[in-house]
Amino acid sequence: MTYDVEVKPMGGDQPGVNGNIDLPAVQMDFDAVVRELAEALDCEVDASPVRLAQYTTDASNYRVPPRVVAMPRTEADVVAAVRIAAQHGLPVTVRGGGTSCAGNAVGPGLVLDVSRHLNRIISIDPEARTAVVQPGVVLSDLQAAAAAHGLRFGPDPSTATRCTLGGMIGNNACGPHGLAYGRTADNVRRLRWLTGTGQMLELGAGHEAVDAVPGLEKFVLANLETIRTEFGRFGRQISGYSLEHLLPENGRNLAAALAGTEGTCGIILEAELDLVPRSAAPALAVLGYPDMATAADAVPALLPHKPLALEGLDSALVEAVRRSPAGGSMPTLPAGEGWLMVEIAGATNAEAVAAAQAMVADAGTLDAVVLPSGPEATRLWQIRADGAGLAGRTATGAQAWPGWEDSAVPPEHLGGYLRDLTALMDERGLSGLAYGHFGDGCVHLRIDFPLGHDGAAMRSFLKAAAELVARYGGSLSGEHGDGRARGELLPTMYSPQAIAAFAGFKALFDPHNLLNPGVVVDPQPMDTSLRRPQAVQLLASDGFAFAHDAGNITDSLHRCVGVGKCRADLHEQGGFMCPSFQATRDEEHSTRGRARVLQEMLNGGIVTLGWSSPEVHDALDLCLSCKACANDCPTGIDMAMFKSEALHQTYKGKLRPLAHYTFGRLPQWLRLVGPFGPLANTITKITPLRRLMMRLAGADPRRGLPVFPAKPFRSLGAAPVAARAAGVAEQPQTAAGESSLHAIERPAGHPVLLWVDSFSDAMGPEVALAAVKVLRAAGCDVQLAGPGACCGLTLITTGQLTAAKAKLTKTLDVLYPQVAAGRTVIGLEPSCTAVLRSDLLELLPDDPRSSEVSQATKTVAEFLRSIDWTPPVAAENLLVQPHCHQHSIMGYQQDLALLEDMGCDVEVSNGCCGLAGNFGMEKGHYEISAKIAQDGILGKATANPDRMIMADGFSCRTQLADLAGLDSRHLVQVIADALEVSMDA
Repeated sequence: MTYDVEVKPMGGDQPGVNGNIDLPAVQMDFDAVVRELAEALDCEVDASPVRLAQYTTDASNYRVPPRVVAMPRTEADVVAAVRIAAQHGLPVTVRGGGTSCAGNAVGPGLVLDVSRHLNRIISIDPEARTAVVQPGVVLSDLQAAAAAHGLRFGPDPSTATRCTLGGMIGNNACGPHGLAYGRTADNVRRLRWLTGTGQMLELGAGHEAVDAVPGLEKFVLANLETIRTEFGRFGRQISGYSLEHLLPENGRNLAAALAGTEGTCGIILEAELDLVPRSAAPALAVLGYPDMATAADAVPALLPHKPLALEGLDSALVEAVRRSPAGGSMPTLPAGEGWLMVEIAGATNAEAVAAAQAMVADAGTLDAVVLPSGPEATRLWQIRADGAGLAGRTATGAQAWPGWEDSAVPPEHLGGYLRDLTALMDERGLSGLAYGHFGDGCVHLRIDFPLGHDGAAMRSFLKAAAELVARYGGSLSGEHGDGRARGELLPTMYSPQAIAAFAGFKALFDPHNLLNPGVVVDPQPMDTSLRRPQAVQLLASDGFAFAHDAGNITDSLHRCVGVGKCRADLHEQGGFMCPSFQATRDEEHSTRGRARVLQEMLNGGIVTLGWSSPEVHDALDLCLSCKACANDCPTGIDMAMFKSEALHQTYKGKLRPLAHYTFGRLPQWLRLVGPFGPLANTITKITPLRRLMMRLAGADPRRGLPVFPAKPFRSLGAAPVAARAAGVAEQPQTAAGESSLHAIERPAGHPVLLWVDSFSDAMGPEVALAAVKVLRAAGCDVQLAGPGACCGLTLITTGQLTAAKAKLTKTLDVLYPQVAAGRTVIGLEPSCTAVLRSDLLELLPDDPRSSEVSQATKTVAEFLRSIDWTPPVAAENLLVQPHCHQHSIMGYQQDLALLEDMGCDVEVSNGCCGLAGNFGMEKGHYEISAKIAQDGILGKATANPDRMIMADGFSCRTQLADLAGLDSRHLVQVIADALEVSMDA
């Protein structure tokens, strides 16, 4: 393949610029360039469509497809890549966590992803309070390592769990604690820097650093007046380059000046950073005001109290948090419609609280609360953290976009600026949820620009907003950088001399304009390369309804705006997303990476065959359909739904993969095997025969098969089966071994319909028996759901949606009459229960019975906690594995509360078990399934050998038994065992 790659020359007559460089478009044999890169680099070099699709965008509005992606393992790889790119005129963009909101991390040539391998903390010096890191180190990893020495890195953006230090330096990131500790530029001591010509430099501050760059001293002297008058006017002036650091009176700090150059002047190979002591016991003051602008007016009076952080948020954002899945436990805020959250340092809790109370006296607040460091303060801070994620939607639920998400003004002007900005939005019919670092005058705001059509409305607004912020002496960006979003607007706040200085400074390091072209210097128009307008309209048809986006699949796919939370390891904080990425650390296996491929399917430039594109199925192959993203991602994107839809649209009316007929129709096979369970067990003990059976079924032969019980649950007659006519029940049959069940009195109490799913019936009758026992002990009138009630889960996960709809319709026929008669449906298998709570509404949205059955379906814990029943005491030490679907759809809080009521000591293993229904059984998935388990529940089990394991999911229990021979119980078995103990006592 031969491509014309346009390399724009750097121009100008500034000192240090080698005149006008006349570089015409370079004709290159691109296949030869890729081969050269692959031979020279000891790392992955990938120009495949699926890889390119994953890197077309970051967390911004922009789509810039690269030509090739490399994931360097060493500094030598980076140096070789840049030198080869320079020889061929191939643009280079460096990418860390890909969380840039302004389009700083996308480029048209070679993208170097340093997050995969160049992520080592080289050293921490506690005495010097410094750390040396590679550019791909994630901030939260550095914070954890520094915390062992009582230290931390000062700046802390909200993306700390996935943003990299290289990206923070590139954008000059700040975060809430930038107020106390400064910008990233203020905390960089030394940089190992690679220029656009492939030259490696060691840069810090002072004459030595300036002299290392020929022409730099001359450049500074020639631009002294411009730099002194236009740069460094207030702390959050991030737009453009921070040339003020080059001034003699500022120590000629070249390392600081290069922070915030957005990858346009060089590539970070290594950075030495300053660390600061962790605050011993910061107090939190939350201050209420009539509105957010009034809260902003109060900021200047609070700054003399030297807060560590001073954040602002609005009532609309708080309401969005309250409506979110986590909103039920949101603590009460002080009276008001706008709030300031202020963190105050102190050597002790008492000292910090006293300092906070003294600050409140100057706050002019309607109401206030002051809390010492601890769980209550953490919960209040979480409102701010959750709100940042939810700001991607407006108060009405419309998609909100970056572009003006990062403006800043001097804090004394913040109130006036907010009022005028709100008025500007109102004039144009735009809205968004605002919050920000009010102590620094920085406002975060995503706006519902109508990008589904074009960028005209966004362009018009941004030009007006830039003029507004300039009138207030502010900055287009307060910490994200300009990127492709605001570079064109720089002349609004800088003179022509300053704009020329940017070009002159870049030319000293990148004379051929190969590094991140189109950003800051000679920027592209802000409405060029917008992602959303390029996407074709795709509406729901015969698969899922995509009701949360009014049936618009294009809108639903663009819920993913690239915030990258799926790349963060949040297991210790209760997160489950994204198990495949946590196992591989490859962007391809993140929720975001998959969403990017699907978005490219709509654009058609790289992925060209729609749902059936090989790239789509490659990207989705290692999605476990765990649904964690539907809950954990602040945008609510549900990749499991997209995987099912893709399989449905690809294979409907066609021959399907073998696993769709075996695992996809597993309930049917289980019913056939049921009476012959003991015989099946005998056959599967013969290893060669079992392996042959597994291969024929499309399964990995290393997998075992669960042991079939002597009889399925339904043959035991343990409870009456509800007749189709509501209120008429069949009489139970007598079965051996039921005396312990019938020994419990069965009063006519809470009417429940126990739905024994296919797995509990055929493979886990002991679970269903325990459930009958527990529900009767709780005073319930228990009836079993009649035959034919199946959720169709395996059909859904394999994309057989037409069959799933038919199955669910029959299930409604069975369940609805009982629900209409007042019975609560109790589910035992979390994944099946989740189908009735969630997928049912998406697959049969027009059936009025769907919502009633969905609302009437409860987990055991949800139901038992809703009635006046005291569970038995159980002094058990448990290691609990929540099911992914329960975590995502129903939540696990009621289960934990019930176990606490029982007196159990609980350790939770957050994250997927790795089997995820048919996923871990299928060929090609064994290794990743096992690694997910080992990193999660199996690792926890090894570390906690004295704890009994509890796992409600059949797949979770199967994984534990198959990979480690570990026994586990369902919640109802734990309760039933406690009942037995209490009865014996």
